[in-house]
This record gives sequence, C-alpha cells and structure tokens, in this order.
Amino acid sequence: MAFRHFLIGAFAAVLAAPALAAGMLPTPARGPEAAGPYPLLVIRGATMVPGNGGPPEGPVDIVIRDGRIAEVRRAGTPGLPQAANRAPAGATREIDASGMYVLPGFVDMHGHNGDPDKAADPSYAYRLWLAHGVTTVRSVPLFGSDVGRALSDKRRSAAGEIAAPRLFLYQTLGAGADAGWTGGTVDSPDKARAWVRWAAGAGVDGIKFFNRPPETPAIDRAALAEARKLGLGTVAHLSQTNVAEFNARDAAAAGLGTVTHFYGHFESLLKDRRIQSAPATYNYSDEQMRFGGIAEIWNQIHEPGGPEWLAYLEAQKATGVTFDPTFNIYSASRDLMRAKNADWHSLYALPSMTAYYESNRDNHGSYFFDWTTANEVTWRNFYARYMRLVNDYKNMGGRVTAGSDPGFIWQLWGFSYILELEMLQEAGFSPLEVVQSATINGASTLMEPKGQEPDFGLIRAGMRADLIIVPENPLQNFKTLYGTGFPRLNEATQKTERVGGVRWTIKDGIVFDAPALLASVRDQVAREKAALPR
Repeated sequence: MAFRHFLIGAFAAVLAAPALAAGMLPTPARGPEAAGPYPLLVIRGATMVPGNGGPPEGPVDIVIRDGRIAEVRRAGTPGLPQAANRAPAGATREIDASGMYVLPGFVDMHGHNGDPDKAADPSYAYRLWLAHGVTTVRSVPLFGSDVGRALSDKRRSAAGEIAAPRLFLYQTLGAGADAGWTGGTVDSPDKARAWVRWAAGAGVDGIKFFNRPPETPAIDRAALAEARKLGLGTVAHLSQTNVAEFNARDAAAAGLGTVTHFYGHFESLLKDRRIQSAPATYNYSDEQMRFGGIAEIWNQIHEPGGPEWLAYLEAQKATGVTFDPTFNIYSASRDLMRAKNADWHSLYALPSMTAYYESNRDNHGSYFFDWTTANEVTWRNFYARYMRLVNDYKNMGGRVTAGSDPGFIWQLWGFSYILELEMLQEAGFSPLEVVQSATINGASTLMEPKGQEPDFGLIRAGMRADLIIVPENPLQNFKTLYGTGFPRLNEATQKTERVGGVRWTIKDGIVFDAPALLASVRDQVAREKAALPR
C-alpha cells in the first residue's frame, strides 16, 4: 500500500492505475447547477477583462450564440445609466452583470483528478475547478494510466453531459492498456515512437514525461520527435533521478513543449559543479529528504541576473518552451501552518483528503515528518530565486502559464489555482499579466502542437463562450476569487463580511451556478464527515 501511494503521485502513475481505476466512481451526469447552452445568451452591463493583456473595458454586453461569442457590444458610458431595451432582443437567457467583471475562463495547465484513497468521486474535483472559474484543464494525467476512462470524460465534457472543465489529456509513456495499447512498458526508443503513434490515434492530446526509469534521455528524445510530427503536446516533470543527464536546457533543446514545476531549471544553472550537492545520507525515496533537499540548490547556482542566468533564459526562449511554474503546490514547504489551516479545508476538504495530507510515510506529498524552521527558511530562499527566474523569463518574452497540481501537499482543487494566481503576482507579474498567463497563454500552449490558433482564452467574437462572471474586481484583489470569499470590514456596520467568489462560470455557453456547485461540495463533505465512526 505504501509503495502504491508513493508511485501514484511521485512519478509512476502508469504503474498504479489498475487499482486507481477500479476504485473510482462513475462520473455522474451534470446536475441542476448547470443550464444551457442557449441559442442566444446575453451578458449585460459587465466590465470586461479581455485576457490578452488589454485593460478592463465596460460596460459591455456579450452576445453568445450556440456556445460561441457572437459579438461584444458597448452598453453605455461609465458613470451614466445604461440604455434600456438594448439589442439584441429575444434572448433565451440574460444575465445582469451590471457592476460585475467578466474574464475568460481560466486554464489549469497541471491537473489530476482524485483517486480512491483521496477522492473517489471525480465530480468532486470537477465541481471545485468550475466553481473557481477553471473551464479548461490539461491533465497530466487525469486517472493514472486509465486512458479509456479519461477519454470518456473528455468526450462527455465536450458534449456538455457532465459538469467538468474541457479536458486535454496528456498521458505517460506506456499508459493505455485499458484502451488498446498492447506494447507494455516503453523501454526503448522504437517502442516510444510506437506508443506515441498509438496515443495520437486513440485521441490523447499529449505526453507527460517524468524523466526517470524506465524513461531514459534517448527514449524521451525519440518520443519528443515523434510527438512533434503527429501534433501531440509535451510536458515534463524533470525528476532528480535523471536530471543530471537531461535537465531543462537539454529537454527544451530536444523539443519539449512545457517545463512544469521547478525541476531542471536550477540544475541547468549550477556553478562550480555539474550535480547538486547533497549529504552522503541522502535518499530520494525518503520524501522529507527529497523535498527538503531539492530547495537547498538555491545557493548552488549562478547569481540571478548574471550572464549565465540570462544566457539560460535566452536559450530557453529560443526553443519556445513554456514555463508552467506551479508555485502553489510546494508553498506548504515555506509555511506549513498556513497551508494546513487555510480557510477552505474545514468546509471543502473531504475527510479522506485530510487524512491523505497529514504527515506520514505512505502518501506522496505528505512529507512533513519533522519539518523545521530551517526547512521553511531554505524554501523561502528557494522561492525568491525561482520566482525571479520565472518573472525574468516572462519579461524577456517567454511564455508562462498557470497550473495548480491539486490533490497533494494541502492543495485543494480550485482553491489552489487561485493561490497560483496570487503567487504569480508575488513573483512580479502585474494583475493583467497574471490573467494573461491564466487564460490565453494556456490556450495557446495547448493548441500550438495541433497547428491551430486557440478558440478559447480570450473574450472576442468567434471564440468559445468560456467566461467567468465575478462581483468583485479580481485585478484589485485575487483573493476575492476564492470560493470562501474574502473577509472585508463593512464600514457602515463595522462588522467583517465575506465578499467575492465566482458568481457564474460559463463553458461552451453552458452556465454553471458557482455558489450552487460549492454548496453541493459542502454538502458532500458534511455527509462524509457525519458518516465517520465516532
């Protein structure tokens, strides 16, 4: 059991998938929290944040026909009453968004669903994502190596049959025995090319590399080359076990599409050595050593802003590789108490999730066996330089996206995505740059391998109607996007009130009532807590 837990999250979901698939519940049909799509849906009087880096503009009316934005119409002049009886008339549904803000739907570029030990109901994760405005998810992977199950949810989401974000399925090499792959473990370049051809034919959108055995650099290079030929995207968690021979510089030069997490970056910037220094007693399989030790690389690298630093970023930009930093997923390492006591755990974390998070040697990411002040200080130092690296890459024109990797290390679906937006701002991104990373940058990264322009990620005529409607201005405070809202003093009553949250999330013109989705999750959590032995 302990080894299976470790494999699921750490690096070999492909091996753990049969048990995972067997324990997951069916994904239910969408419920009353969703309605549409409509022949004609009009959002009235909103202030629009378009997603391309442009400033807010409003009031506007957004006209949606059969799931796509038909036009964006000026609805009046700020500070003056809006005209009554504005065209178009005869809408199947109208949403009065006066005084509200509308953004493109968010794109989470690093997603997994639950597993039987954490969240056996896949709709739990989907509802939390949607309730926080996430309309598209790149799964890396979604249900381990259970490709058939993932393809089914992808199809059902596209058809509007389930309450779920749009799914782009990235799978690990060798996954798919349930869906027709008969080649077994991918242990040679030829077999890697064969698996990529099979995956492309099966409907898989891309490959997730873990850069550890049975993968080798030769296998990964072969798969990367074949993926480019066939229009599959690629993303890599460049694990420490092979990073000395295949770091982020090497992977990008070989054609990798996205580096996710921090792995491989600082290993490309080491000074006075080629391999990170570690104690002689280090053991990668001990997760406290693994996650305590990785941050110690922060002062073994070339100085931020120096010639080696800039040369590395310029080389990465030249390849076109995307950085998907996933700052949030390791944030408990720098402040464990904050992560454990976040507002949302009491109402939205299933008891099975809380049990999984608690420090123990069985479950991946539950590595705080004896987490010290020194560990947290090291991680804070690491974050300062990692955030500088990502911000510098953005400033020189490199593409940065937003991903959350939820379900591990005290990070919950949806809530962790909003934390990622906050941490991008902490890294130096302006609020408009954060929104750009969370919307069109993700959409472009997903569609580029297919040779297509994205038709989501912006508020623009002709795009899919993927939208978020919020009562507060997120550019002023991203905290107002959390499903728990944001505590603010009411000056009239001198009492603190909760404000914010997403009001509606729209995907392909389907309108999801975000508060109703959250209420359904709260009810589920309460039921499962009540069923616990006393």
